[in-house]
Amino acid sequence: MTRPPALDGIRVLDLSRILAGPWCTQNLADLGADVIKIERPHVGDDTRAWGPPYLKDGDGQDTTESAYYLSANRNKRSVEADMATPEGAALIRELAAASDILVENFKVGGLAKYGLDYDSLKAVNPRLIYCSVTGFGQDGPFAQRPGYDFMIQGMGGLMSITGERDDLPGGGPQKAGVAVTDIVTGMYATVAILAALQERHRSGLGQHLDIALLDSHVALLANQNSNYFNSGVAPTRAGNAHQNVVPYQVFAASDGHLIVATGNESQYRAYCRAIGVPELGDDPRFATNRLRVTNREVLIAMLTAIMLEGRRDDWIAKLEAVGVPCGPINNIAQAFAHPQAQARQLRRDLPHPSGGMAPVTASPLRFSASPVVYRRAPPLLGEHTEEVLRDVLGKSDDAIAAFKAATAKTP
Repeated sequence: MTRPPALDGIRVLDLSRILAGPWCTQNLADLGADVIKIERPHVGDDTRAWGPPYLKDGDGQDTTESAYYLSANRNKRSVEADMATPEGAALIRELAAASDILVENFKVGGLAKYGLDYDSLKAVNPRLIYCSVTGFGQDGPFAQRPGYDFMIQGMGGLMSITGERDDLPGGGPQKAGVAVTDIVTGMYATVAILAALQERHRSGLGQHLDIALLDSHVALLANQNSNYFNSGVAPTRAGNAHQNVVPYQVFAASDGHLIVATGNESQYRAYCRAIGVPELGDDPRFATNRLRVTNREVLIAMLTAIMLEGRRDDWIAKLEAVGVPCGPINNIAQAFAHPQAQARQLRRDLPHPSGGMAPVTASPLRFSASPVVYRRAPPLLGEHTEEVLRDVLGKSDDAIAAFKAATAKTP
């Protein structure tokens, strides 16, 4: 029997924009929370203007809804309110008093002048879980500086280990192809909020969560940090090879490229047999992963020459038949066309107020009894202002009209 979504009955006030904060609140919305997104009048979330491409309406024409904005804002309700005005700040305080969670990504201390900082809102709602997402955290010498994904990828070390080796053509610093710092920060913020909700069951109180892009990014480096801690040597770029496992990389075939990822000794020996060189599986130079890492250059030169002699799909078929992890390098269109992606319904299409359908990527969170529900396409700017003021705050028609008139005058 299907039960309500996991966060059904939880209300989230979303004061964030761009990606890290909205990614977090989209997670919460997918899990059933009522997420109310506060947006600047007439402008909204910065990413609404980050196009092309834009969503198509029912006639196939561009709307003003950017594809970027659509990626992080489904299942939310949008309210236009200007916190720089007394009316807007008062409305946000009322909503905070009626919410369980608040997520914001303003500069450190920036909301205090509006009475929207944690200490101010804790006084009116002691149960409020208040999550601040910033570039560098609430303290330290860089706390007041803005932080953006690209610059954090550089500062935090990722670009020093991403890209082709410096001694090979094309070598040099390279960022990831997606804003991984923002995404992982949004995920850490989600985890922290869910933990704080659990703690609130015991204490009855909320708390302030301090989630920083730099902290999250450094944590993302995982085994590369541990490599540095335990060797005293900072890892460098290795292109499409693995720092700690061999062979675990891209190989060129005669008609394309494939990935081979041997994660243990039995897979390595099965790989050697499948490509016709079983003797390499027992060669004393390569008998263990430690030896293969030490003698990487010699082994990879031999494997590279062998792999070039066959066709990509033939190699994949042979390796899959013996249980060696491998696969092609797909573009995004090919990834969504893959039969496993199709079976898992990784693309969803949601009805949009424009008359068209808004394509979104499915949540990877799967529940057997309280599943994610795709309730709403990413909202139009201010689409739910009246609805929220009436249903959440109990405002009268006159009060709603007065607020909307004041908002319309906001420059």
